[in-house]
Amino acid sequence: MKSAYELAMERLEKSAPTVVLNDEQKQQIAEIDSTYRARIAEKELFLKDEIRKARTSGATDEAESLEKQLAVEVRRLNEDCEAKKEKLRQSFAS
Repeated sequence: MKSAYELAMERLEKSAPTVVLNDEQKQQIAEIDSTYRARIAEKELFLKDEIRKARTSGATDEAESLEKQLAVEVRRLNEDCEAKKEKLRQSFAS
């Protein structure tokens, strides 16, 4: 007798089969990850320095604005990264 988990996994496999990636495909996905991690690090370095400058000068409103901007930028870059990887994965399945 199968557990509820096993039955759910079977249904999931039918609706969205697992795609096995080869080394080249994994490398392409890793390249996208690496590129976006670098972009995020670049944004963080720049904006965190600006936040630090704003805080030391006493401009707390500006610092908060920059923190919000940083959060938005990081979220946007992560979403772009995931979208590119998903598009690439879909091309592999074709």
